[in-house]
Amino acid sequence: MTFHSMWTELLTIGRSSASGGYRRFAWTSADAECRAWFKAQAEARGLTYELDRNGNQWAWLGDPAAGDAVVTGSHLDSVPDGGAFDGPLGVVSSFAALDELRARRAEFTKPLAIVNFGDEEGARFGLACVGSRLAAGELGAEQAHRLTDGDGVTLPRAMEAAGYDPDAIGPDPERLGRIGAFVELHVEQGRALDLSGDRVGIASAIWPHGRWRFDFRGEANHAGTTRLVDRRDPMLSYAETVLAARREAQLAGAVATFGKIAVEPNGVNAVPSLVRGWLDSRAADQETLDTVVAGVERAAREYAAAHGVDLDVVRESFTPVVEFDHALRDELARILGRDSGKDTGLKVPVLGTGAGHDAGILSGSIPTAMLFVRNPTGVSHSPAEYAAEDDCVAGVVALADVLEGLACT
Repeated sequence: MTFHSMWTELLTIGRSSASGGYRRFAWTSADAECRAWFKAQAEARGLTYELDRNGNQWAWLGDPAAGDAVVTGSHLDSVPDGGAFDGPLGVVSSFAALDELRARRAEFTKPLAIVNFGDEEGARFGLACVGSRLAAGELGAEQAHRLTDGDGVTLPRAMEAAGYDPDAIGPDPERLGRIGAFVELHVEQGRALDLSGDRVGIASAIWPHGRWRFDFRGEANHAGTTRLVDRRDPMLSYAETVLAARREAQLAGAVATFGKIAVEPNGVNAVPSLVRGWLDSRAADQETLDTVVAGVERAAREYAAAHGVDLDVVRESFTPVVEFDHALRDELARILGRDSGKDTGLKVPVLGTGAGHDAGILSGSIPTAMLFVRNPTGVSHSPAEYAAEDDCVAGVVALADVLEGLACT
């Protein structure tokens, strides 16, 4: 199948007719359709299909037990009303790159696998990269079993409803031990490549980032009869904290976002008793990130005290800075023509990213690297996310070149 035909097959799955964005959340019907598509692609190519203990999907060419395997892939789930490219581009490109290598009659000397990691976005249970975190041992089974979605459904219940065994989840060192290198292709979530005029780039590092939950607790009351001076309104503290986050991030050259909120009792004519907001913050280095988050929390506590509101702050997830394996990164640059000792005429820039990825999670266990494909809008996690098809095909060719250099030598 061509890149275009595979891409077209996926486009309708989980797409909202109202927003045009995607709602492919973990262990839902849309997720099941994506998983069925992946399995069908694997079987159509005669690959050995496997589902690991954490619900991650694998398609193998060659003997998985031989070791030193080269693996590529990404994820198929989405954020709420997300774009079409974040994740799926990497999976579709992986199958297309394999097709390209077969067309070249490449002779593989190492096993090759394509993977779809489950629940990378964390849209349903609030924790990103669940599948890869479980496999790498960064998320324990006990903690995973406590994850709950907005409707009160736990991760184990969701997995059972989808036909999977939640009691099997946990670290998978034996499987990861078979892998010699993991390369993830992803749409760029910014405009660096567009500004430089390049179709494909190589990742240098992932910024440290995390998610913090701010619980502002006040007193529910009548919106019409309660005097302003008598109110303990947590919404005021929350609103001021949102502005403080923008201010702290701007001063530090970082990013900080309150993008999710829950309110109780959530009535138009009621002063809320609880406002719960989630802060996502990222920076180029750990010291800067710590400074931003500490500044936001300090401001939040000052605002809460001024309004008679209680505040709890909980760090729900955190990923330290990820420097991708330098040897593997340099090998990608050499393969793609960015060898300082030889001018090939192909410029493949190396750039950092503020977005988290499965490759970043796995980097502590195995050598990992990433390729980026140009996104002319610079927009991600939105229906406006975009990559031109000729750029996507250029990404496929680049990935095929990398896989050939790593697995066929």
